[in-house]
Amino acid sequence: MLKIYNTLTNQKDKFVPIEAGKVRMYVCGMTVYDYCHLGHARVMLVFDIVARYLREQGYDVTYIRNITDIDDKIIQRAGENGEDINTLTNRFIRIMHEDADALGIQRPDLEPRATESMDAIIGMIGALVDRGYAYRGENGDVYYDVSRFERYGRLSGKLLEDLQAGARIEVNEAKDDPLDFVLWKAAKAGEPGWPSPWGEGRPGWHIECSAMSTDHLGDHFDIHGGGMDLKFPHHENEIAQSEAATGHDFVNYWMHNGFVRVDEEKMSKSLGNFFTVREILKNYRAEEVRYFILASHYRSPLNYTQENLELGKAALTRLYTALRGLTPAAQADASCDHYADAFHAAMDDDFNTPEAVAVLFELARDINKSRGDAPDRAAALAACLLRLGGVLGLVQADPELYLQGTSGDTSGEALPDKEIDRLIDTRLRARENRDWAEADRIRDELESQGVVLEDGPTGTSWRRS
Repeated sequence: MLKIYNTLTNQKDKFVPIEAGKVRMYVCGMTVYDYCHLGHARVMLVFDIVARYLREQGYDVTYIRNITDIDDKIIQRAGENGEDINTLTNRFIRIMHEDADALGIQRPDLEPRATESMDAIIGMIGALVDRGYAYRGENGDVYYDVSRFERYGRLSGKLLEDLQAGARIEVNEAKDDPLDFVLWKAAKAGEPGWPSPWGEGRPGWHIECSAMSTDHLGDHFDIHGGGMDLKFPHHENEIAQSEAATGHDFVNYWMHNGFVRVDEEKMSKSLGNFFTVREILKNYRAEEVRYFILASHYRSPLNYTQENLELGKAALTRLYTALRGLTPAAQADASCDHYADAFHAAMDDDFNTPEAVAVLFELARDINKSRGDAPDRAAALAACLLRLGGVLGLVQADPELYLQGTSGDTSGEALPDKEIDRLIDTRLRARENRDWAEADRIRDELESQGVVLEDGPTGTSWRRS
C-alpha cells in the first residue's frame, strides 16, 4: 500500500483517497515574471512523478497547478521593462511550458490563473468577512485575523504565542495584529485593479491558492504539494483561510519537496549560484537533468554540481546501452515480476525514486547477462525496463539515437554522423588489411572528438561520450 510522508502529521501515512479510485491534487505553481530555475523544475518534476505513479496504479487523477500572474514582483518587472503586465506574464508562461516540455514534464489537467479566478477569490474573501475571520483596515486592505483560527500553526508546528512574540507591524500597514495577513490589496495609482465589495484592488498571494484549489477540487481534497519554503507561512495561511471560509477540513496529505543546493550551499540569486533550466540545458540533455533530480529522494536536499550531472549522464548511458540492439518483447513476462514488485515497493514508500531507479539498474545488469544465452529473456526484460522506466519518464528514446546524440549545445562543433560512419568504414578496411596502427589512429581520433567505439560480434557501434 502506498504511504506518503504527510507534513501535517510528520509521519508516513497510508494513502486512502477521499473518493475510492480518484485522487484530487493541487500544487503551487510559478509566479511568472522570470525564467524557471532548478528549484521550479524540481517542484514540477516531483509532482509529475506523483501524478504518473498514481495513474499507473489505476487512480483517476485530477491534477491542478496554478499560475500566479499578478503580484508585486510582476508589477515591478513589467514597469522596469516598460511593458504591459499581460505581455510579460504570457511570455514567461510560454517559456515555463517550453522548459517543462523539454524535461518531459506532463501538463497538469488545469492551470488556473489568478487573474482569471477573481470571482472565486472575491467570493472566498467575502465568506471570511461574513464569518468574522477578516476585516478591512483603515488603508482599504482586507486582512485575515489569525487570532480567530485556533489551529493556526498546525502544519508548521509553530506556536501562535511564539510567533506573536517575534512579530512586528511594518510601517504603512493598517492591520490589527502583526501576524494578520492581507487578503485584498487596495489598488494604488497606476496599478491594475479589479472591482470588489471593498473597492478596486487585487488579491494577496495566499488567498489565490485557497480560492483556486477549492474552486476546482472542492472544499476538501486529497493532496496539496509544493516546495519546503512554502510550508510557512503560505501553506499555513491556506489552511487557515480555507477551513475558516468553508467550515471543512482542507487537505488530507501535505507534501513538500526539499531545497536545491549548489555545492552544498542553498541556491540563491544573492550568492550568485542561481541556475535557470535553460542555462543547464545548454550543457546537458533534458533526460540527464531529469535523471539527476530523480536520483535524490524528493524530500532530501538536491545538491547541484557538475559531478552529479555527469554521474547522471553516465548512468543513463548504461541503461540505454543495455537496451541497445534489442527488440523488446511485446510485453513483459513472469521474469519481470520480481523487478516490478521491487519497483512498486520503492514507489509505495513515499515515492522513493532513488530505490526505484536502482531497480532499473538491476534490470539492465540482468539484460546484459541474458543477451547471449537467453535472448528471449533479454527481450522480455527489456520490455520490463521500458515499462518501469516509463513511469519515471526515463529510457523512452530510441537507444541508438540516444547513444549517438549530443549532450547539450555543441555549437555545431560535434563530428557529423556521416563523418563518423565514414571513419568507422575506413577503420574496418584497415583492420581487414591488418593495418592495426591505422585502425588505432582512427579510434583515437574519434575518441578525441567524443565518440566511443564498441566492437562486437555483429560489427562496430558507436556512441557519444
